[in-house]
Parts: sequence; C-alpha cells; structure tokens
Amino acid sequence: MAITDRIQEGVQQLPTALQAEVFDFVQFLLMKTKRGSQEDEEGLWSDVSLSSAMRGMEDEDLPEYTIADLKVRFS
Repeated sequence: MAITDRIQEGVQQLPTALQAEVFDFVQFLLMKTKRGSQEDEEGLWSDVSLSSAMRGMEDEDLPEYTIADLKVRFS
C-alpha cells in the first residue's frame, strides 16, 4: 500500500476537527517546500496560524468603522 493511501485511510478515521489540523499541517509543509529550507520556520508557522485563524471570515459581515467612531485621535 502506498504511503498516500495509508495517510488517506488514517485521516478518514479522524474526527473533522482533527482532519482540519492535518490539512493545516499539510499547508504548512507545502509552503515550506515552496519557500525552500532556508526560510524561517517560525515565520511559516505564523503564516499558517494566521490563515487558519482567518479561515471562513471572508464571508462574515464585518462592521465598517469611520473616523467618527474613534474616541481618541492622534495627530
């Protein structure tokens, strides 16, 4: 059995939340591969963490703030 088949079988047995973690780790490995081994690993994890934290937010209705909403102004 090929390694990809073994990985796929294992992932399918995991709960959905853990499957998402596996996906995040795969994304990290792909970014690491694309950037090369000389990149800072902490920066890569930061990118993956941010993209994971922001996942799904692009569809949310966010409030629009204006200058009038500021309580303190710096000049």
